[in-house]
Amino acid sequence: MYKKLEYKEAGKFEETRFEKIHNVVFDNSNIASIAVAQEIADLIRTKQADYKKCVLGLATGSSPIKVYEELVRMHHEEGLSFKNVVTFNLDEYYPMTKENTQSYWYFMHEHLFNHVDILPENINIPSGEVKPDEVHQFCIDYELKIKEAGGLDFQLLGIGRTGHIGFNEPGSHYNSGTRNITLDHITRIDAATSFLGIEHVPRVAITMGIGTIRKAKRIVLLAWGVNKASVIKETIEGEITADVPATYLQRHENVTFVLDEGASNDLTRVKTPWLVKNCIWTDDLMAKAVVWLSSKLDKSILKLTDKDYNYHGMSSLLVEQGSAYQMNINMFNKLQHTITGWPGGKPNADDTNRPERNTPAKKRVIIFSPHPDDDVISMGGTFDRLVEQGHEVHVAYQTSGNIAVSDEEALKFAEVSFDLNGEKSSASKIIKDLEAKKEYDVDSAAVRGLKGLIRRKESVAATRYVGIPDSQVHFLDLPFYETGRVKKDKLSEKDVAIMCDIITEIKPHQIYAAGDLADPHGTHKVCLDALFMALDQLKPESYMDDCWVWLYRGAWHEWDIHDIEMAVPMSPDQVLKKKQAIFYHQSQKDGVMFQGDDSREFWMRAEDRNKETAKKYNSLGMADYAAFEAFKRYHY
Repeated sequence: MYKKLEYKEAGKFEETRFEKIHNVVFDNSNIASIAVAQEIADLIRTKQADYKKCVLGLATGSSPIKVYEELVRMHHEEGLSFKNVVTFNLDEYYPMTKENTQSYWYFMHEHLFNHVDILPENINIPSGEVKPDEVHQFCIDYELKIKEAGGLDFQLLGIGRTGHIGFNEPGSHYNSGTRNITLDHITRIDAATSFLGIEHVPRVAITMGIGTIRKAKRIVLLAWGVNKASVIKETIEGEITADVPATYLQRHENVTFVLDEGASNDLTRVKTPWLVKNCIWTDDLMAKAVVWLSSKLDKSILKLTDKDYNYHGMSSLLVEQGSAYQMNINMFNKLQHTITGWPGGKPNADDTNRPERNTPAKKRVIIFSPHPDDDVISMGGTFDRLVEQGHEVHVAYQTSGNIAVSDEEALKFAEVSFDLNGEKSSASKIIKDLEAKKEYDVDSAAVRGLKGLIRRKESVAATRYVGIPDSQVHFLDLPFYETGRVKKDKLSEKDVAIMCDIITEIKPHQIYAAGDLADPHGTHKVCLDALFMALDQLKPESYMDDCWVWLYRGAWHEWDIHDIEMAVPMSPDQVLKKKQAIFYHQSQKDGVMFQGDDSREFWMRAEDRNKETAKKYNSLGMADYAAFEAFKRYHY
């Protein structure tokens, strides 16, 4: 049974007293998307029963993909008809042709319209092909068309990191209508991955206005992942401001924000629930509270006092624990015990308070790396430590990573090969394919093969440097990734079978995997899902009883201190060695294609993150290390 999204007025209850917009938090984006799709389906059926049109305002981007997928499923399996549905999309890049794979016209047909029985004449999407001198009139006509349809019954929204809804960027007016608008730089950075570089992202778009959106009878906004947590807090708890256009929704009488756990992270009732209500003090919540208090007061844990706890909403915790003194010692010891220089377990040592078991002394280890550099970027120091301490370490690169190699880089290698091998070499065809390639064309199979080979050889160079034989380096090339586009296929049984095969072959005592879930549709998330599905299938096997799974984070985020269950310290020399291992991935340096919103190179991000984790541990009263890599155990 799905969880209903019935609207409730925000800020009227103790635990939501900081909130100005109703929101519902789900365990994950899949469950949340199904609930939203069900509400839309219920509305469509209700309108059908009354012989009325159902007018939907629709969004694009990664957030609504699963909603559309569920609506398509209901059409095929439950008979949900869209013949009475009229749709109006929020926005479109300008200029932009319909046929362009980056257009929102293409997106909507690929994910929804081509798979349901909606009438083509009922589909309305802002046109990116309108002549410049006709854009103004087009926008007026779009507004009139919505009005003539009876207004929007339901508006689906996503939210950008600038706080934009549609493409209403900071500075948008409360009563703005459909218009063309210049895109914020952050918005263009966030779109750069899809366009294979920010230089290809349009600077202008046509968007419904804030005033248009506000007139919808019902609004549901979707937000997934920790990268949206900050703007969600600003929108739900902050003041109404043009700097964060989504805050205008505070004045709507029927709006619900649908969040996953990551997007809700910064809400007061989630991040610091003791400030809004009485808490049941679990061990995890107590650790979160003590670390928060220590950081807020800039005191080490052992210096916190009864007064500190009482003044910051934790008096009930003091009553439960007896005194700050004993609680501080317990928490200090708990954090201290997460630190280990023996990520594979320390042989012949008491492992009662250590993160890992001491037996077997030499473990078989698989490091799963979604892309061909995540292993050294995210856990290069731990990787090195495991090898040095004599464990049998295998690295399994889950995808080829070919899409992240630029055409210029591929051409360089192809030309070297051509000069060495002459006209008859395959390099000749690759050079011709690259020279004939047009913007947004999918790479030919030969070009993809070369780009994948570049990343393979970079990976092998790095693993040799760390010290493992080539026979322990595995390239899985999971099929879901091999589309030649940013958009990937769904996970298949073949993907999971490949994961099962490598685990069955090695029978590991330890598995390390990327647990970075910032983007629910990103490669890291899909690769992690493939692992989890494989673990479910292999769980009955006896060798899995002795296999522990540790999750690391990607280049952008680290585990919160209270979540860390194993922290591996790094000396200054190990920090340098990790950097050198990353440098072997030359195609991912100096203008990397998928830079994200951070201009630093990946080695800089990783190094700064590792140093910051060490700094946080030290501020809590732990030893002063150069850097830390952190892990959280996954129990399957």
